[in-house]
Amino acid sequence: MTSASPPRARRSTWFAAAITLTAAIASATPPTQPEGSTGRRVVPPSEATKAMVAAAHPLAVDAGLRILDGGGSAVDAAIATALALNVVEPQSAGIGGGGFLLAYDATTKRVRSYDGRETAPATITPDVFLGKDQSPLPFMTAVASGRSVGVPGAIRLFELAHRRHGKLPWRALFEPAIALASDGFTMTPRLHGLLLMMSPYLLGSEGAARVFFDAGAPKAVGSLLKQPELARTLTLIAESGPDAFYDGPIALAIVAAVSKSPAPGSLTRDDLAGYRAVERDAVCLRRRKDTVCSMGPPSSGGIAVLQILALLEPFALAKRPEAERVHLFAEASRLAFADRDRWVADPDHVSVPTRGLLDPGYLKTRRKRLSTAASIGTALPGSPPGAPRDRRSGLSGERPSTTHLSVVDAAGNAVSLTASIENAFGSTLMAAGFLLNNELTDFSFEPAEPADSPRAGAPIANAVAPGKRPRSSMAPIIALDSKRGFRLAVGSAGGPRIIDFVAWSVIGVLDEDLDPQAALNRPHVINRNGATELESIPGEATLAWSSATLEFLRERGHEVKVTELNSGMHAIERRDGVLRGGADPRREGVARGR
Repeated sequence: MTSASPPRARRSTWFAAAITLTAAIASATPPTQPEGSTGRRVVPPSEATKAMVAAAHPLAVDAGLRILDGGGSAVDAAIATALALNVVEPQSAGIGGGGFLLAYDATTKRVRSYDGRETAPATITPDVFLGKDQSPLPFMTAVASGRSVGVPGAIRLFELAHRRHGKLPWRALFEPAIALASDGFTMTPRLHGLLLMMSPYLLGSEGAARVFFDAGAPKAVGSLLKQPELARTLTLIAESGPDAFYDGPIALAIVAAVSKSPAPGSLTRDDLAGYRAVERDAVCLRRRKDTVCSMGPPSSGGIAVLQILALLEPFALAKRPEAERVHLFAEASRLAFADRDRWVADPDHVSVPTRGLLDPGYLKTRRKRLSTAASIGTALPGSPPGAPRDRRSGLSGERPSTTHLSVVDAAGNAVSLTASIENAFGSTLMAAGFLLNNELTDFSFEPAEPADSPRAGAPIANAVAPGKRPRSSMAPIIALDSKRGFRLAVGSAGGPRIIDFVAWSVIGVLDEDLDPQAALNRPHVINRNGATELESIPGEATLAWSSATLEFLRERGHEVKVTELNSGMHAIERRDGVLRGGADPRREGVARGR
């Protein structure tokens, strides 16, 4: 998920608009507890001895547990959970999008990673997101159109992971989601609030207006939401296999929705038929007694999280005062984001120095920039071993509408899956009962640095190209203990903030000995190589951050912004033989086990 980079004279306005929309969506997420509470749920700790599922909606967690109870593997349960989320959390992910899946095999003690990221159509052109005057289109103009839709990868991702790690028949994984779509589920305040916020765009989509609205208004909180067309689509894929999605009536419906959009895209049946999910090498970091693994490019999230962890390892954050912990974390994040923006894109189209970015010698050199005395300010990218010359990635404009789920089965296998359709409700286009992604707006809108840039004309690594996968920040994590047994599965929604959401929480669990729920509850620290964002908690009687911490940061040169942040983390940890789960209190998910 990485988006447009307008000319510098217009970038501040463009990003301000994007941030405003993100904040509006977040603020449209009503709490699921009574009025007068703290503004987010109180989520009780969850423990189990055999198996566990943590995801963004209780009904999706129930779907995963049903599969585990029936003898399914962690991958089986993850697929069933993700399919159920398509029904009950349609704004975030689904079969019209894609994702990244990490799978831990308890027998081989190996972490494998699978790339189901969307791809650009074969006939896409570099100016797809430029207007007639060759300036970038307004972000939502690009989003709510056929041109933003990439080839969906979710079904091929599930197929590949199921082939390698599944136990139950393919059809069985769809049964909970089919039942939810057919029988309906209760409209939640969160979904209702997001429908209300996005209604100017969704009401222009015939399919979305028909499914989610009554007489121009979102269906009421507490009403029953049925999706019979989605149920028929899921049934067809369940009975006929994954090819039924990429050929035949479903594929025709996708192409028709894209081509008949007022701003049509170039996606074709051949693009769908040719899509393949890919197994890629996981990126891993050995630190202290643990090994932390994540997804490599085309996601930048895994590399950035591991860089932050490696940069901070010698500083022993758990022993430092709050102000120093926050300062050092923000500074390490600046360095990671500088490298991310410069070097990471689709490795099948550009050279990405993945090994160099995680090279111990390179990170030792970068670590010398960290000091408790002063902030770096805006960090410059480094020159990791193997880095190509004269290249710069586009700026990030990713959206927060993504979902993450974690699963551990009774055999000790684990899954960490982050999936997305990018913006809230994706492109807003629907086909065969499901929403289509707008992941192509994660590309840089411009193919080269603009004329007013010091590097005018230099190619941008994350520029649009046929068959290319846009850069993402999704960072599913699986951590192993000293014997390579399962230790932790975690990830988050949240656009580019995913990187810091995840890194901060991993540090909380692995270094500060917090249980997963406590790590997910605590306020976030974000720095994307700019302002330091500190999470506020609406309705709290006391400040989330001490005045001493704020003063410490400002004295060292931080631009501090205290703001609401809307992550979507779900975690499972195994410690002393017990599974402990965590669900993000900012959303409506749970962690449950057996």
